Amino acid sequence: MVPTKTTISVDEKSVWREGLTSDDFNHATVLQDLTDKAIHYIDENANGESPFFMYFPLPAPHTPILPTTEFLGKSNTNMYGDFVMQVDDVVRQIRTALKEKGISENTMLVFTSDNGCSPRANFKELEKVNHDPSYTFRGTKSDIYEGGLRVPFIVEWPAKAIKNSSTDKMISTADFFATSADIAGYQIKDSEGEDSFSMLPLITGEKESAIRAYTVLHSVDGSFGIRKGDWKLNACEGSGGWSYPNPRDVRNENLQLSAMQLYNLKDDIGETKNLIDEHPKIAAELKAALKKIILDGRSTPGTIQQNEGMEGWAQIEAIIN
Repeated sequence: MVPTKTTISVDEKSVWREGLTSDDFNHATVLQDLTDKAIHYIDENANGESPFFMYFPLPAPHTPILPTTEFLGKSNTNMYGDFVMQVDDVVRQIRTALKEKGISENTMLVFTSDNGCSPRANFKELEKVNHDPSYTFRGTKSDIYEGGLRVPFIVEWPAKAIKNSSTDKMISTADFFATSADIAGYQIKDSEGEDSFSMLPLITGEKESAIRAYTVLHSVDGSFGIRKGDWKLNACEGSGGWSYPNPRDVRNENLQLSAMQLYNLKDDIGETKNLIDEHPKIAAELKAALKKIILDGRSTPGTIQQNEGMEGWAQIEAIIN
């Protein structure tokens, strides 16, 4: 199966970072070019004697936002929406390749992302067509708020995964390490995957598992947060990222904000009401847990591990001192 490649005409200098590229490099075909290589890899390994692993990090819908011709205008939103639909088509192509090779039943296919939507998607344009990429969540990519952290996580594994189900248990992309090790039967060393918990029990339903008690969160400016159940503590004054109030807003406008933010996500998924004054004990418990994880160098059981690069981190110093 070789998907058809199409291109679009763009002002190339206006949509991507500076840097060297080869003479035959075409930005507009990158997504499909990589998809073709991924499908070729599946074709080569599908009938081998050993299982195979493929990590396929998509360049979309990241900038430069370059949907190909057949997707332009298809989403009825803007070019970002069109690009997202092209990503959907990439998933279709991968699933089709697995089915055509007869291995889709016993292949674990995972689709997820590493952060929320970037403002480069043009939220104002999307708002005009009643679409908010962050849904009900506050913030965007880079933020400590849920809009910067919550991402889709979809697993297809017909032979072993629970079908047509979902879970409200806390998981993290950091859990891929332990999950992959669990599937492969690899015994993780004490100094490996210090923050990784296996998601396999949740995927297969073979046994009940809470996975993790705490999840440590992080924003682009180095601010930390921690969540336990419905409660979330953001150890910074604002977003810690790009959305208002970001660290620059706090400084330039001399905003008088609480140094810590406590939210109950069950009651307030939009993180609109800071409960730090109403529930000081919960805030203290979460801060203490975050401090212990930082000083232990891990959130999984095991011997204390040495962290790297802690010196000079004002955010860490504010937590552990």
